[in-house]
Amino acid sequence: MHRVADLVADYLEGVGERPVLPAVKPGEVRSVLPAAAPEQPEPLDTILDDYLRVIEPNLTHWNHPGFLAYFAITGSGPGILGETLAAGLNVNAMLWRTSPAGTELEERVCAWLARMMDLPADFHGHINDTASSSSLVALATARHRLPGLDVRVRGLSGRPEVPPLTLYASDQAHSSIDKSAIVLGLGQENVRRIESDGDFRMSVPALAAAVARDRAEGRLPMAVVATVGTTSTTSVDPVPEIADLCAREGLWLHVDAAYAGSAAICPEYRALMPGIERADSLVVNPHKWLFTPVDCSLLYVRDPALLKAAFSLVPEYLRTAEDSEVTNLMDYGFQLGRRFRSLKLWMVIRAFGVEGLRERIREHCALARDLAGWIAADPRFELAAPVPFSTVCFRARLEEDPDRFNERLLARVNAAGPVFLSHTVLKGRYTLRVAIGNLRTEREHIQRLWELVGRAYDELRGE
Repeated sequence: MHRVADLVADYLEGVGERPVLPAVKPGEVRSVLPAAAPEQPEPLDTILDDYLRVIEPNLTHWNHPGFLAYFAITGSGPGILGETLAAGLNVNAMLWRTSPAGTELEERVCAWLARMMDLPADFHGHINDTASSSSLVALATARHRLPGLDVRVRGLSGRPEVPPLTLYASDQAHSSIDKSAIVLGLGQENVRRIESDGDFRMSVPALAAAVARDRAEGRLPMAVVATVGTTSTTSVDPVPEIADLCAREGLWLHVDAAYAGSAAICPEYRALMPGIERADSLVVNPHKWLFTPVDCSLLYVRDPALLKAAFSLVPEYLRTAEDSEVTNLMDYGFQLGRRFRSLKLWMVIRAFGVEGLRERIREHCALARDLAGWIAADPRFELAAPVPFSTVCFRARLEEDPDRFNERLLARVNAAGPVFLSHTVLKGRYTLRVAIGNLRTEREHIQRLWELVGRAYDELRGE
């Protein structure tokens, strides 16, 4: 344990000196791993030597300050300590009896974050692994709420009297919404991807037209997913107008704030998300922007009794004398086994303090604004989307084959080593993304990125 602690500390101290992406080819790691497990025990020191030789050098380093792809995540010191303690305790927080402190800490930490985000006091929170699971649980509850179907007991298959159920999300919503439709038996063809406007926000008139059309054709609209901080551009859907439509139509409103929800702890960024308090369910991922190691996703619901009714299933061997007076977390989703995820989040919030967390989120957003300003002032480049938070989308300006050039530009920048960017496609155009969210990312790293981008552009133009 002492050696592992030193390995982790040394890794974090020197991670910024490594290339973000390893110089490894597909199959290279597999080729040095034995094809069969060892028959006899091996010394832990030998295993750790192999970790240093085979594993650590061949990883993409998400804790690197130059990791600016996807949505950056951070294993902060307090979070790593919490994860370590949870592994040592090795409890299963399925019942209050199987983990009294685990259950009650999870309830309290979820209440803390709800208050930090200025959510209503009646929101009930619990922790899942990722937003994919949180959204699946929320949408399963939306399906359970539909009157007269009794899907929990009777299912959907073989029932000709049940119309197709439809789900609505913008064309910028996360792919996990489609996967939820697959798992829930709705099918991808019943997910309505609603067009977005020039700022990549869901069009409410288009949403209203889609709902009306489905009703007229005999389908049964079930839920709308509004995104606060979309994956490609971090745009914010017009939640108040969507909430009004959901209220009129009797539809469940799920708000996906997996990325940007963390920024709601800052009053000025909470103001960019009006209406999220009207959601029936809302997801936010502390492992994205609250410096908590993966995985940790909070799902809030307004009606926990409905959520429990959708999922609670208690066999005799899981009944306890305290059931009537406690929360059993297994009742609020499809998982029975539950990791002690609240411990690391509790330690992170306490170690940073709410104001310390706000300070770091504000710094990331300020760095994004600086980068956006440099892009806007450079005639070689253009911003491809607004920058409400800490993610910047941009492109090189070219008249001939711009998509191919931007693709080569991204590859050239990533090959240099100090930074790693990802891309998206916006309105059919290949676009580079810079997602600033790592605890260790500072202004010098963004300046280095910008220098690399400019140099790579000039090199490619020269070639």
